[in-house]
Amino acid sequence: MSEGKARIEETDIPVKMQTRAMACAAQALDLFDVFDCISIAAHIKEFDKMYGSGWQSVAGSNFGCFFTHTPGTFIYFALETLNFLIFKGATS
Repeated sequence: MSEGKARIEETDIPVKMQTRAMACAAQALDLFDVFDCISIAAHIKEFDKMYGSGWQSVAGSNFGCFFTHTPGTFIYFALETLNFLIFKGATS
């Protein structure tokens, strides 16, 4: 697994899901080059399989966003040189 400790910036998901999100990110960093943020984010999309469809993932070192999410489904954290945003989109 990738070295280093994840630093959570903001979250409202349960601890078990936080741990799973960070583990998915670490696994993606082991599988893909750190510059291949598209593949890293796609790997993290496995949240759809674990927690139902509608999850979105962003990985990178310089991004901004504005979104609406379902309460209890948001985490933003840093691991190694990348930041990760995972959330489930709000339903209307």
